[in-house]
Amino acid sequence: MKVSRRTRVVTGGALAAAVALGGFGAWSASASSPAPAVQTAAVAAKGAAKSDAKSAGLVRSTHLSIGAATEAAQAALKAAQKENQRVSVAVVDRDGNTLVTLRGDGAGPQSYESAEKKAYTAVSWNAPTSELVKRLDNAPTLKDIPGTLFLPGGVPVTAKDAPVAGVGVAGAPSGDLDEKFARAGAAALAG
Repeated sequence: MKVSRRTRVVTGGALAAAVALGGFGAWSASASSPAPAVQTAAVAAKGAAKSDAKSAGLVRSTHLSIGAATEAAQAALKAAQKENQRVSVAVVDRDGNTLVTLRGDGAGPQSYESAEKKAYTAVSWNAPTSELVKRLDNAPTLKDIPGTLFLPGGVPVTAKDAPVAGVGVAGAPSGDLDEKFARAGAAALAG
């Protein structure tokens, strides 16, 4: 059976209109009543973020820019290089997403992932990973949480007493050195 070009155009247009209207209907239905989880998150975040009166249900939060994250990573790497240490550095945002990772010349292959996990762990608990290691005595299953690494070398970055990022360093011969370099990265953001 042969279908004319005009029939194909009319049928295609009708189909496109139906899909568009269906999508619009789904969007407007979801926009008219926010999900309870979103409302609960907004209430929970009320103390940490400002509510925008013009946009009920939305909150503002502070995020580290890519430029600032790069500056922090470079400062940590430079501090390590001054002491002839071969490390990797990672900076993650408040949600644990990697913003910047720098692998120093000669850094071991394991250091890249370890730096990311240390940064993620520090921002997740808003505490240096050296302090979190001590918590394993009372809660040994903390180390089983995916994506975390409970070794010294990760520090949180805060703004207005809330975590906004984490800096992780891995590859030095001791966790104390890793953390020293991570602190140099975090300090670059304060100055």
